[in-house]
Amino acid sequence: MTAARLLTEHTLRREVVDVARSLHERGWVANHDGNVTAKAAPGRIVATSTALSKRLVDSINLIVVDERGRVVGGRHRPFGELAMHLAVYAARDDVRAVVHAHPPHATALATTGGSLECFLPEAVVSLGANVPLVPLAPPGPKAVDALAPFLEAHDVVLLESHGVLAWGPDPETAFLRLELVEHLARIRALALPEGGPRRLSRELIAELLVARTRAGLGPEARRATKP
Repeated sequence: MTAARLLTEHTLRREVVDVARSLHERGWVANHDGNVTAKAAPGRIVATSTALSKRLVDSINLIVVDERGRVVGGRHRPFGELAMHLAVYAARDDVRAVVHAHPPHATALATTGGSLECFLPEAVVSLGANVPLVPLAPPGPKAVDALAPFLEAHDVVLLESHGVLAWGPDPETAFLRLELVEHLARIRALALPEGGPRRLSRELIAELLVARTRAGLGPEARRATKP
């Protein structure tokens, strides 16, 4: 998928359902954990509802909220972390989907208070040099304040003791970014008995970040495309 692809609300609803169910199938959520949103149009953000297993998400039990979090469609209630999703949309006009989940390896790292360095070249191009850790904060304004400093420079973050939050131009891209973070965290965990992954050189990282910008990814690429 690309940012240029135009998605109808019907298509977005189907993709939100697919991503939500994939989170459950992969064991990245349990109980009522996790949430998925997708921006269909101004004032219309399709979202999973609260108190529902992602295994059971379907188009019927999705809700629609506006930019202030008010329900404008559906009969269920919004989830508690909705304010963070809305903050992403408010800060990034290129974003049309946000995914939150608790993939085990990445979440385990987040519980230690550590960030995730991107030690694979492909990951640097896809995500940047690192995936930062957002300090733990209760849901609502404090969580938004903690997240705000990371929104411009990153497309995915670790949430301290709270999992991973990823965003992108469509639900699939946001999901893939979350998937890559979990992949990196798992490799990191496997490498720890041997001393952990070796760091990429500063010179290589600089070259990879240039490649990232050329691929249309990251803050430098976004600034270059703005009028």
